Amino acid sequence: MNINKELLKKYNVPTPRYTSYPPANFFSDNFKPSEATDALIKSNEENTQNISFYLHIPFCSQLCHYCGCNTHITHNKSLISEYVETLKKEILLYKKILSPQRKISQIHWGGGTPDYLDIKQIQEIMSIFYENFNFIDDAEIAMECHPAHLTYDFMNELVNLQFNRLSIGIQDFDKDVLRNVNRVLPILPVEKMVAFLHENKIKVNLDFVYGLPGQTIERFSGTIKKAVSIAPDRLALFSYAHVPWVKPHQKILEKYHLPDAETKIHLFEKAFNILTENGYVSIGLDHFSKPDDELYIALQNKELSRNFQGYCTKKTTGQVYAVGVSGISQLDNAYLQNTKNLKTYSESIDKGVFPFEKVYFLNKNEKIVSYIITEIMSNRFISFKDVEQKFNVSYDEIKEITKIDYDLLTVFENEGLIKINKKEISVTYQGMFFLRNIANLFDPLRKQTEKQFSKSL
Repeated sequence: MNINKELLKKYNVPTPRYTSYPPANFFSDNFKPSEATDALIKSNEENTQNISFYLHIPFCSQLCHYCGCNTHITHNKSLISEYVETLKKEILLYKKILSPQRKISQIHWGGGTPDYLDIKQIQEIMSIFYENFNFIDDAEIAMECHPAHLTYDFMNELVNLQFNRLSIGIQDFDKDVLRNVNRVLPILPVEKMVAFLHENKIKVNLDFVYGLPGQTIERFSGTIKKAVSIAPDRLALFSYAHVPWVKPHQKILEKYHLPDAETKIHLFEKAFNILTENGYVSIGLDHFSKPDDELYIALQNKELSRNFQGYCTKKTTGQVYAVGVSGISQLDNAYLQNTKNLKTYSESIDKGVFPFEKVYFLNKNEKIVSYIITEIMSNRFISFKDVEQKFNVSYDEIKEITKIDYDLLTVFENEGLIKINKKEISVTYQGMFFLRNIANLFDPLRKQTEKQFSKSL
């Protein structure tokens, strides 16, 4: 695949990542706590009945300079233990709110560095879930892991706790690149980690970041070729988002030679070609899997979905209830974001109060826009006939709600990025590199905001 370079230059502009709609920088701290609690209670009656839990573990042993996550660098074991106890209390707060008829379809541990915790702490937290909630068959129990903390004993305990997927943040196999970004090296050879996990029926994602200082086409190609030889179930290629106005520590990387936009494009293009030539298929914006993977099958059937944790099938999709600092609960009608402050978080939970700091309550029009954008970002397809039926609105109303710019839509079609067939829009193979730009056409906020976003590519 050769990506059209002129179009890449044209559309490499600041655009929301659309992990939610509206994006998180639209959330507000102007709300009453009772409104947030009411949204939680109401979520029991919404169409998406499954429960997805997200657990945020903010702690890391040291700061990776590219990091855009909410992290807390510490070696204070007492602080971590106190946080775990608070986390357990917060899970039990949700038990009081959520209907016992609803089942967990997904538990996702993110961070920070979840595998920085002691395995006994993870066991205690998982016991809370297993003792207090019901699960669907084949629920996904997943954890994001730093390879610097993955030992055989640790992985074996995760097997015993019924984890069935690990996402391992490799970022790059090149040691010089990892040193540039202050990333601790893996404790075991990654190929041995993956082989051990596969032997124990745990599926493996390997995550990489392109656009880091020191990466060249040749060296990053070597990283991706090595990844292919290890044969993970899925891979992700994440574009490094340089946002020092949000994460000041990223300024450190400016002393190195950061790859420019054109080089980043070539890095992704080369990696894309290596993966697809070696049996992997493209999913969504930046993920790859084998053809028999449930995500690719869901994409083929237009049953793929997406939330803050990434791509998932509509079977495992649930309303997301986030536990831990900075976590965002993603309900059908609301987004509820926890405080980022450890002390405030602990004090709120000790009072039996959810630690929400910012919220956004969606109206019907915003739910319609959110659905359209999610379908484009997930399934590369939108049927306005389906939107009409799902939300009981007319096509003219959809056009008014989304403020679709038909001139731009025609431009995208002429450029070969989309195909329009009456009330259906399909994203072409070339167009999948521009998903964020295409989704942006249906965002009525696109011309009404001074919010800052990372570039789309």
